[in-house]
Amino acid sequence: MRWIFLAVGAAIVVVVAAAIIVLPSSSEKPVATPATPKPSRTEPTPKVSAVTDRCGTFETKEQAPYAVTGYWITPKSNPCTWRKQLQEIHSVGGDTIIRIGYGLQYRPVTGSGEIKTKDGELDSLYEACEEDGLTCHEAAERDLKRANPGNRVGRTYVYRTDESFGESLFRCPEMEHAIQTPKRTYFRLITQPDGSDDSTCDFSSEATSYDLILVAGKPTDSLKELLDLADQFGMRVFPALPLAPRDPKTPTRANKKHIGTLTTLTRRILQDYGVRFAERESLGGVYQPFEVQMSDTLADNPTLEVYADQHRIVEQELPGKPILISPYLDARKRVAFGQTPKQVAEGFRALAKTGVGIVAPQDSRGTGKVGLYWPDERESEVDERLRPVVGESTYDTAYHGSTRDYYREMSIAREEMLMAGHEVQLWANVEAFEPSGDQPCAPHGTRGKTDKKRLDQAVTMAGRYVQKIVSYMWSDFMTCGRPSLEKEIIADWRRPIAVDAIRRGRDNQDGVEVRGYNFQGATVTVQWSGGTQELAVPSVGWLDEDPLEELPEGMATAWVPFNWSQVPAGEWVRIGVKVPSGLSTTEPLHVRIDT
Repeated sequence: MRWIFLAVGAAIVVVVAAAIIVLPSSSEKPVATPATPKPSRTEPTPKVSAVTDRCGTFETKEQAPYAVTGYWITPKSNPCTWRKQLQEIHSVGGDTIIRIGYGLQYRPVTGSGEIKTKDGELDSLYEACEEDGLTCHEAAERDLKRANPGNRVGRTYVYRTDESFGESLFRCPEMEHAIQTPKRTYFRLITQPDGSDDSTCDFSSEATSYDLILVAGKPTDSLKELLDLADQFGMRVFPALPLAPRDPKTPTRANKKHIGTLTTLTRRILQDYGVRFAERESLGGVYQPFEVQMSDTLADNPTLEVYADQHRIVEQELPGKPILISPYLDARKRVAFGQTPKQVAEGFRALAKTGVGIVAPQDSRGTGKVGLYWPDERESEVDERLRPVVGESTYDTAYHGSTRDYYREMSIAREEMLMAGHEVQLWANVEAFEPSGDQPCAPHGTRGKTDKKRLDQAVTMAGRYVQKIVSYMWSDFMTCGRPSLEKEIIADWRRPIAVDAIRRGRDNQDGVEVRGYNFQGATVTVQWSGGTQELAVPSVGWLDEDPLEELPEGMATAWVPFNWSQVPAGEWVRIGVKVPSGLSTTEPLHVRIDT
């Protein structure tokens, strides 16, 4: 994976270069790429080929590298489960792990300081948090009143995690500390409600109200264990930042009343990460799990204030480590909040301005909110697996655009942001599930298993507009069903996937340039109304297997001569790729040019 951003100057050169290329169609602009490949940061590599520990012996080498190179995983209490997941993910080419996280929650308390759930019941997770025979809330208020009798705990928050933290979590040790119990370690933080987090630790001069944050952690740190495993496999981890409390009236937005406290908790956690992990190559960055919809009104969403605040903290505490976010798309025409590709591009611009380093929009095919189709397929009936979401209709009736349209527009917006000085990458988060299915995968809900053919199609539609392809998620969507999607990839990983084709001349010859995966010894097939032509790359063309800095890992570029004048102007041409084993692309490219 490449972790360095393009220089603005290079982006400008590419825009000029791209202007002389004849494009596939008026709506199919290839993303600009640098004229000269730039060096990237050294890739992490497995330390050894196999490791033996208390969980057994496991391999650390790739077995079936696929185009998707990063996955979300859910927290697990058993460290052997972590290890098994990383081994499976790395075996199919994964080099990036993104963790699902937990949320900061505002909670009511009883008269004696016992923590309640949102429904008013006692929360058993915090029953064991006691000091000197008092609840942790009572003990905190006692200590505050000792400093100044007018002090009090105004608001109480809780945050659960399977991580543990060091002393760098605490700013004022006389008021803040860890509380050990047999099963959990609680961390008591006393903060200012506005998020200022006063470094003077003066609790006596002026009576005031403080926020109490009780973090329910573990005696051992799961993040350290995960980073250690990532070192073994040569992978990078994005741990989740605390999720913002939601607005009770609009749950898709962060609650502005609690952003100050969230900022303080984020700062403390990242201070601790900075002391313990800043130099760890396996720490790729951090993930903010609060999802927002990509829209042209996104700039008004208070959640962007969360992103901006956290970006500033990351810059201070973990310089060089980006924030990753994964907003979602909704292209449906029959809902009031469906957005066009250009509206989504405006949302991308708003996100880039917050300083986040990686925007990985969900392709939203798994939820049925966007379809995978080509421009000449607009009048075709939607995939039957989408009907539970959009009904029986054509793609044009159901959606404002296809996944490809959205990633293309966001790539154009990204170029503008790079030129304006915002360092941001665009990743594709392809959803490895269906809206429903005969083989449900999620512990809750109806989301079902998909297949590799459909996942290949999602990779194709992301095109060369993105810098990396990741997927939500490994457990349980990649491992459920018979055969599981993981097993399908292992059996079929050598199949070529073409993602983009453009007309490009070479040495005074007209031709076609195709980009994609697994092109060794490939033959490019061009099909149009006048016939079909098969062009063997080793015989008549050339193959570059070293992708440019801006392209996903493993992407190759092939060129073959082809006389485009024989194709009627405006006609849609199908372009596929097959390899000597007989495997061919399951999703041909649909290309139209002016000849």
